[in-house]
Amino acid sequence: METLSAAQVRRIALAAQGFADPRPAGSVDVRHLRRVLGRIGQLQLDSVNVLMRAHYLPLYSRLGPYSRALLDRVAYRPPRELFEYWGHAASLLPVSLQPALRWRMARDHSWGAITRISRSRPDLVRWVLDEVRTKGPVTAADIEDDVPVRRDQWGWNWTEVKTVLEWLFWRGEVLTATRDGTWARVYDVPERVLPRAVLDAPTPTPAEAQRTLVATAAGALGVAADKDIADYFRLSLTAARPAIADLVAAGELRKVAVEGWTQPGYLHADARLPRRIAGAALVSPFDPLVWERARTERVFGFRYRIEIYVPAPQRVYGYYVLPFLMGDRLVGRVDLKADRQAGVLRVPAAWVEPAPARDRGHPTPGEVAEALAVELRRLAGWLGLTDVAPPDAGDLADDLKRCLAGVP
Repeated sequence: METLSAAQVRRIALAAQGFADPRPAGSVDVRHLRRVLGRIGQLQLDSVNVLMRAHYLPLYSRLGPYSRALLDRVAYRPPRELFEYWGHAASLLPVSLQPALRWRMARDHSWGAITRISRSRPDLVRWVLDEVRTKGPVTAADIEDDVPVRRDQWGWNWTEVKTVLEWLFWRGEVLTATRDGTWARVYDVPERVLPRAVLDAPTPTPAEAQRTLVATAAGALGVAADKDIADYFRLSLTAARPAIADLVAAGELRKVAVEGWTQPGYLHADARLPRRIAGAALVSPFDPLVWERARTERVFGFRYRIEIYVPAPQRVYGYYVLPFLMGDRLVGRVDLKADRQAGVLRVPAAWVEPAPARDRGHPTPGEVAEALAVELRRLAGWLGLTDVAPPDAGDLADDLKRCLAGVP
């Protein structure tokens, strides 16, 4: 069995995720977005907006500054190329994957309240779906005032309407047409959202669909353990392992040993091993490169946890902390906040990652600070902010403060 070194695995993983591709020399266009989306397969959605909505950041990490209107166009305007559904989590996915997710739509939602209301109130479900079909695109708030009130004065409230809409969304019976100014979902029926060719595509069996998702995940990861591959689209290992075995038999995956791993890895047939990874990038907490925290630690030796839901006194690194990638290593982390009113990118804390023993290629704290200062200035410009505040805390704060002062 072939054995891959830790350095080789880092470079393979980064190349699969698009970090080996040079950033566009000129303006970014839809072709560049398609290249990235073709590599990573989905963009996770999240409501936290302390820096920027999560789905915009992975493209920035790989392409540099780009117009967010480009992503909005391919996601929410016909002929749309992406649609919202549950992939790794709530995600923007290529419309071509919709048939491969129909098996999930046919199952009950894992949230009990959503399934219970669908079973106990079929009249409400029919009414809400009819409202969307007749009046869509609509938000939950658009139709809650029209909910009929029973004669005993018991009324269906907004929460139940929203719950039903989310159940219908899970089932694929309504989809997201767009997002409004408050980032609320605007719902419509699939025939007014998806391209006709997608709607008319045959429905694969669950096993066929899961094989498609496993193949997509394996390609996006480059080399991965079976748990990593399953996690990419939130598949169970029971579902993922037969698909992985099929792909091995077909020559699309190859079982390999990986330095430092206790489990085998699976190398995708199209995986590239670049000689080096150049450049630097800030990586979102919701970036597919770091979704599976155990994999992040195995591949990069970088222990990462998001601390948004941790009480402030108990946080180790900060509220919205982004890993910092230099070359093929995660070398630091920085807590960031976009202060839009003041026009300033705030840096509550900046931290350097200690160099592993015998890693002569690991940059020094000064080198990390210098590259991070450049990237923070670039990020601030993309966000429409005019300045970057000196960091408040962290073991990289002094070096970064000095470097920021020297970067216009």
